Amino acid sequence: MDHMSFSFSDTIGGYVTHFNRQEKSFGIKTSDGREYTAHLTPTTWGRISQNLEEGYIDATQRLGELLSPGQHVFAYGVFYPQGDGHKFDVKSFVFPGEAPDKYRHEEPDWWVKQVRSIADSYLKWQFDYPNKEIDYREYRTMLNLAGTKKQQDFLQETDTVSRLVYGFASAFMLTGHDRFLEAAEKGTEYLRDHMRFYDPDENLIYWYHGVKVTGNREQKLLTSEFSDDYDCIPAYEQIYALAGPMQTYRASGDPRILKDADMTIDLFDKFYLDKEKGGYFSHLDPITLDPRAESLGRNQGRKNWNSVGDHAPAYLINLYLATGEQKYADMLEYTFDTIEAYFPDYDNSPFVQEKFYEDWSHDKTWGWQQNRAVVGHNLKIAWNLMRMQSLKPKDKYVDFAKKIASIMPAAGSDQQRGGWYDVVERVLGEGEEQHRFVWHDRKAWWQQEQAILAYLILHGIEKDPEYLRHAREACAFYNAHFLDHDDGAVYFNVLANGLPFLMGTERYKGSHSMSGYHSTELCYLAAIYQNLLIFKHPMDFYFKPIPGGFKDNTLRVSPDILPPGSIAIGKVWINDEEYTNFDADGLTVKLPDTQERVKVKVQIVPK
Repeated sequence: MDHMSFSFSDTIGGYVTHFNRQEKSFGIKTSDGREYTAHLTPTTWGRISQNLEEGYIDATQRLGELLSPGQHVFAYGVFYPQGDGHKFDVKSFVFPGEAPDKYRHEEPDWWVKQVRSIADSYLKWQFDYPNKEIDYREYRTMLNLAGTKKQQDFLQETDTVSRLVYGFASAFMLTGHDRFLEAAEKGTEYLRDHMRFYDPDENLIYWYHGVKVTGNREQKLLTSEFSDDYDCIPAYEQIYALAGPMQTYRASGDPRILKDADMTIDLFDKFYLDKEKGGYFSHLDPITLDPRAESLGRNQGRKNWNSVGDHAPAYLINLYLATGEQKYADMLEYTFDTIEAYFPDYDNSPFVQEKFYEDWSHDKTWGWQQNRAVVGHNLKIAWNLMRMQSLKPKDKYVDFAKKIASIMPAAGSDQQRGGWYDVVERVLGEGEEQHRFVWHDRKAWWQQEQAILAYLILHGIEKDPEYLRHAREACAFYNAHFLDHDDGAVYFNVLANGLPFLMGTERYKGSHSMSGYHSTELCYLAAIYQNLLIFKHPMDFYFKPIPGGFKDNTLRVSPDILPPGSIAIGKVWINDEEYTNFDADGLTVKLPDTQERVKVKVQIVPK
């Protein structure tokens, strides 16, 4: 059989080049410049991207109008064999907006509406709110596609609780809805009461992997139950235990959270930090707290992306934003200098190296990773380097971020359909032109987040239109395909063509890997980068400080680490009354001397 003599369905994402009304055909050019001819059929239908909780927006009767040159579109259809090639009949369209260069996700309130919807979904799923009060004894790590709980599973993983708390805190800061702050504060309290261990001998804190709940009985799990980290205390679990509490601290100023963070950092500095060769070890023995213990097996004396790089986005940047303390800025600088020094490997691969031995030699045999690349980790480095650049400018930070940004589209993105891949081989085989997929060509929601944030902040600071193009393409793919308009929140994975993949744990809305974190982090930061850095729209942020919680009674309100002088405070309201005791350029509010909690609304304006 001739290899061209079969039909198959697929998606083309790109830009309309022309439309022929007589032939009912149009040209579509992909991100990398390849052009296809596509054909309409009598049953072709289309829609315009809609946000969560919005009604369906039909475009079927407007196809001739919308298929104008320059229009970005995702066309799903069937390739039929014809002559020496194929004819592509489009069965459906998704339009990211209603005109060229007009994207719905760039509406100023798009991401704010999305985070509210996602947070409300998790309130309903986990706590049956508002029918019942928010009670974290009801929390379950595993949620199915529609958000119902897997009743046979009673594991409450510390990190998934913390990550959900992050989402609630972010939703409060963007919307001001008290239900989200209540959920964030109750979750933080639950973490402190049930999942925090204080070691009086060492005078430090570490966090349990989780709690198994049976009736009124709790079984605390010190070591990880996840297969990569079994019987170890992995650094990333300690890191992400702080993610939710720290975002909550930005809104509340609860000094107990700050103390927990400082004592967890003491844990990192005392046991995970390699004081001789630099960086942080990835795992500790649960009894001796020794990163070199033989009991750790394949994790003995190892370092990796998570143990070095995840401090910044998970909690450390937010800790610095909330306090302005130099010691946290110094720790950030140390981690980014370490990443810049050891992770590039461009003589061998377009991807960073992620796994290391103690001496920073490359570990290419560990577990599933072998000599493989996680696409999103590369993009996450670029995104966070640009944040750090605004705090401590260094040419090497920008150069590294721009290097990643320039080579990742060809190496890690799908330039026919749109979106970003998951795990690929780091090195091309002989004669290969594309990095092979390790397991599949599916696209995970969190990898899309890293691409969106990387290219948004790069464009916001560097003003390169290519960065904006990549950001728009990634945003458009995500909002066209990942939003679950039936059950709420977002899908874990989609197929390469954008259709949801709903099998195994990848069909869940809650799991070891998913807990309302990356989807809400995306909403929070995409709103900031689009509105404040790129399109110059003012934004409102909300806080509800505990009296006397913040040092010197000063609330620091910078929403992220942004270029100095790029934003300022426009107005401030306390309990809905305008308030004037603030430093506009210093991005601080001097809180009133009161024993009552007040709600602070701050308008941040771009400059």
